Amino acid sequence: MREFFTAGERKLSYLDFGGPGEPLLALHGHYNEASAFAALAVALAPRWRVMALDQRGHGDSDPADGYGRDGYVADVLDFHRHVGAGPVPLLGHSLGGVNAYQFAARHPDRVSGLIVEDIGAVVHCDWSFTTRLPLASPSREALVDALGGAAPYLECAFRQRDSGWGYSFGIEDTVSSQQALNGDHWDDWTAVSCPTLLVHGTESDELTGDHARTMVARRGRGARLVEMTAGHVVHHDAPERFATEVAAFLAELC
Repeated sequence: MREFFTAGERKLSYLDFGGPGEPLLALHGHYNEASAFAALAVALAPRWRVMALDQRGHGDSDPADGYGRDGYVADVLDFHRHVGAGPVPLLGHSLGGVNAYQFAARHPDRVSGLIVEDIGAVVHCDWSFTTRLPLASPSREALVDALGGAAPYLECAFRQRDSGWGYSFGIEDTVSSQQALNGDHWDDWTAVSCPTLLVHGTESDELTGDHARTMVARRGRGARLVEMTAGHVVHHDAPERFATEVAAFLAELC
């Protein structure tokens, strides 16, 4: 079920996949939106009730004046307050992964466990792919053809506008967000105190195995690493294994 709430003067949207389970909050990456977690929600039900946020400038949420770190973290806090949960597990992919561990570091009383999917403590995001995205295609089929192999990773964000088929995110906003994501976030990563699962796709072009292992080593016994044969979007490339590992980690929190 799609729900809305306000954060300041902006409207934010999220999908509550429902069910009787305990809440799990989820944060997508760039080029995606809350619906990217639909398959995971099915796999984790009924034990877990996934609630996934359309982050600022994505999906059905309003764009923002800025896409800096503090703004994204503030949105997660508003989301947590809105759903009225106590300490909950938090899952984030890529952009959402950094948002998740920064939120966990700054609001440790609100996060019982953390799942970070394929993003590092130091981020070097290349936004050239964003600026090359095809725009205003005459049909969905034409947009899929223009995107080629990238289409399955972006299709949850396809939208039909008056000008043609495009995306639920803005190109300029995405570049701004990617630029703000870049940097050294070691202080936040090492400040996280809750149990943490780091998921690495061994074929990822975003997170290297060496960096993933260093992240876990610097957190000590509080974090562990799972590696899967997948690219950067592990939940898409290896959905069954990803869901199994996430469910096993969540079971350990109970």
